[in-house]
Amino acid sequence: MQFLRTLFWVVLAVIAVIFATKNWTTAQVNLWGGIVADVKLPVLLLIAFLAGLLPPSILYQANRWRLRRRIDSAERTIAELRPTPVAPAATVPGDPVEPLSPTAYTPPPVMGPQA
Repeated sequence: MQFLRTLFWVVLAVIAVIFATKNWTTAQVNLWGGIVADVKLPVLLLIAFLAGLLPPSILYQANRWRLRRRIDSAERTIAELRPTPVAPAATVPGDPVEPLSPTAYTPPPVMGPQA
């Protein structure tokens, strides 16, 4: 699978290089105040691509960061609310432990059907 991913990116890079060499012409861009900029076409396309890619990418990363902080906060809250395990009481050596007798436990009364 890694080979196919690498092959895809290599093919895409080769196509981009061929496109750039075939279209290496000057494009005039009219800016404010009557300024005209002469820019090579592949460079202009790269700038337009990055202008469309960067703002959504920044918003995506900010959203991931915010959600990760919320998850971490929720996990800390859960950890604080989870009861801590209680260590068993220490027994004194030689102190006999009495087993529970069968009559020590009385089940709760059974409730009849409710009307």
